[in-house]
Amino acid sequence: MHLVDYLIFLVYMAVILGIGFYFFRKNSTRADYYVGNRSISAGHIGLSIVATDVGGGFSIGLGGLGFVMGLAGTWLLFTGLVGAWLAAVLVVPKIKKLDEQIGMLTFPDFLRYKYGERIALPAAIISAVGYLGFTGGQVLAGAKLAAGTILTHPPFGLEPLRFSLFVMTGIIMLYTVLGGIKAVIYTDTVQWIILLSGLFFLGLPFAYLKIGGWDALRQLPREFFSLTNIAPSQFVNWFVTIVPIWFIAMTLYQRIYASKSIQDAKKAWFMAGLFEYPVIAFIGVTLGMMARIQFPDVEPEMGLPMLIKTSLPIGVTGVVIASYFSAIMSTADSCLIASSGNIVNDILERYSSNTWSRKKLMVLSQLVTLIIGSLTLVIAASFQTVLEIILHAYAFMVAGLFVPTLAALTIQKTDTTAALFAMVSGGMVVLSSVLFQPNLPFSLDASFYGILVSASFYLLIKLIRMRGECDGQS
Repeated sequence: MHLVDYLIFLVYMAVILGIGFYFFRKNSTRADYYVGNRSISAGHIGLSIVATDVGGGFSIGLGGLGFVMGLAGTWLLFTGLVGAWLAAVLVVPKIKKLDEQIGMLTFPDFLRYKYGERIALPAAIISAVGYLGFTGGQVLAGAKLAAGTILTHPPFGLEPLRFSLFVMTGIIMLYTVLGGIKAVIYTDTVQWIILLSGLFFLGLPFAYLKIGGWDALRQLPREFFSLTNIAPSQFVNWFVTIVPIWFIAMTLYQRIYASKSIQDAKKAWFMAGLFEYPVIAFIGVTLGMMARIQFPDVEPEMGLPMLIKTSLPIGVTGVVIASYFSAIMSTADSCLIASSGNIVNDILERYSSNTWSRKKLMVLSQLVTLIIGSLTLVIAASFQTVLEIILHAYAFMVAGLFVPTLAALTIQKTDTTAALFAMVSGGMVVLSSVLFQPNLPFSLDASFYGILVSASFYLLIKLIRMRGECDGQS
């Protein structure tokens, strides 16, 4: 990389940290820090949603999918379109209406309203742990990008990827701890615009010319140009793991609360779905296919960073690398503050004997965010691929939280005991799968079996309790 590219990248980082410091001076309450005082427009919310969901993990991960399977990799984000639009119709109106009535800060606040504290606490733990893992995936994505582009020769002879893990963790923690959700959402808007314009107007055309155009691309296997180049079990795994996350994601509930109105929130969700698929889905996998032409022997998720570094002219390289860092940071900051919100609002404040002043709660929120950010470094260093971390985190949250949440959204009379058994059993299925890595039937992911077990326990316990009530009345 040329000096000009480094300067562009440094200016970008300075602007992002400046936004965090600006909102550090503005935030005065937890409502400011966690839900933006419920005053943010549909445009900012929509761009923030897609920036958070796609992020660096899926951006780098999409490049890896394009590298190994071609256009069929776009189905990963088709699930995002389905999830976003289903949530716009089934989740957003109910949650925002309830928020306008009672005022909520976190996803477990909704479950607390429907079930009580017995469900809110384990939900907060599952959500906090899941987002801790998800943030680790973004840190690893950023480290891979940095190690392949701007930090190829770190000081003191340190290994590039390991050094990059420390750098990415530090940057993400700094401005998230300072700025809270407003800094997250407004920087998401800037970062998504940079990502989309950088990739579409600069990354794609220059990389296309560098590899030799269509004559080079057509050398890829024929199946790379087919949307059917995917095993049915793989599509089912993505669908079952990703679509339900739109019903339970703390980051998305925070954005519902932060929206001005129900209509603004619905517009934001429909906008986010279209940006995910087809826009970023096809851009990401196409760049991954180009990376395979240029660097056929590298690790798939490293192909895209190397393509960016070697294919683009001076100045353009800095902009495109900043684009990818934008995506990574826009997801990492959202997940970091979501995990922090679960721990502070749903655990520490409610189960502590201390009486917290408004100022002390702000400081506590920032301290917890800092600690969680440090833990993500350990998680990021423990995995090899970005998508592996992300899908494990998704599966854990979905298996534990989807069935109780769906029941809370659709059933008038909920059952707390059934929800608790569903939550624990589903989460344990996925956790056991991650720890022991068994060969599951039909090549289906643990999230599928976790949801199945969770739903079975919910229905079984509810039927037993209903029969008990009937026997008691007779």
